[in-house]
Amino acid sequence: MDVSVQTARSPPLARLLPDRRQRWLVGLGAAVALIALAWLAWWLLYARFYESTDDAYVAGDLVNVMSQVSGTVVSIGADETDRIEAGQELVRLDATDARIALQDAEQQLARTVRQTHTVFATRDQLRAVADQRRADLARAQSDLNRRQNLAASGAVSGEELGHAQDALKAAHDALIAAEKNLAASSALVGRTGVADNPDVRAAATQVERAWLALVRTSVRAPVSGYVARRTVQLGERISPGAPLMAIVPLGRLWLEANFREVQLRRMRIGQAATVVADLYGGRVSYHGRIAGLGMGTGSAFALLPAQNATGNWIKVVQRVPVRIELEPRELAAHPLRIGLSTVVTVDLRDSSGPQLAQTARQQPVLATRAFDIDRSEIRARIEQIINDNSAEAPQSRAP
Repeated sequence: MDVSVQTARSPPLARLLPDRRQRWLVGLGAAVALIALAWLAWWLLYARFYESTDDAYVAGDLVNVMSQVSGTVVSIGADETDRIEAGQELVRLDATDARIALQDAEQQLARTVRQTHTVFATRDQLRAVADQRRADLARAQSDLNRRQNLAASGAVSGEELGHAQDALKAAHDALIAAEKNLAASSALVGRTGVADNPDVRAAATQVERAWLALVRTSVRAPVSGYVARRTVQLGERISPGAPLMAIVPLGRLWLEANFREVQLRRMRIGQAATVVADLYGGRVSYHGRIAGLGMGTGSAFALLPAQNATGNWIKVVQRVPVRIELEPRELAAHPLRIGLSTVVTVDLRDSSGPQLAQTARQQPVLATRAFDIDRSEIRARIEQIINDNSAEAPQSRAP
């Protein structure tokens, strides 16, 4: 009795299991088809207009602070992570040698002014001598003419007439010599005054150069930013061109996003980009634009480029750096650091821009006026030295 019951119930159960499996397979296939259709629709309507990479890092300017003169460090005005402003003193050098050199240059200027005055005085003296020789020549010529008129009547002897002729010749030679001496002295002086004399101007230039060397013992910041690293130490003897510290202007950061070469087909300058930094996560998004596409792959500009002309060559997809400029306001609200990792997504819908820049840059990338020095102070000092040594020496008074 039990065997017959089990035999009667087995066929419906055997049919039920395949039907249920078939329904599950049909449902799974439909779900996969719907997912595929949804993904296709998402790609057609959205994803194909965007390219993304996580091989993107923050880059920026690293401005090295260097001294223009040599000297010994006696003061350090900023340390790492400090905020500094353009023109702020960062390092001070011992200025003793520079002050002595400036005093020496000022004394040399004073001597040059006095020597130039001597040359001017010599010229005036030679001019007076030439005028005197010219008057002597005129007097000798007048004496000779008078004696020649009297010689016809026999009132003047021939010997006296010969002496008059010799005197005229001597006066003429003396005038020529005086004029040549005057010309030589005038050539030394030229058409300038004492202040405009080349020797005086050269000495004044040495004074100005020595003063600049003294001013440059104070090493100042070329830009505003933050000190990234400091290598200078107190008491160190430094030379011109040696890096003392580095400054990072955080307001001028950009991204170097390394896209695969197959992602660059529709990338153009000016396309919008969205950036998410690992530092802040997805809650903070930066907006920027493509400023330019690199002129070569990373491997092409590597220190040791790959040599592909070998027998075991394997094709590797190359990456090209793309420069992304960020909004300054967003950078100010959420500062970044050089070298941070980011994820960049570029909107490719606007493809009207060029792949390469079409015009030359009209403005400098970076500029500073921190090294512009007001030289009115030293020029006034030079003028004072010239005036003090141009005046005549005061007459000594009797007690």
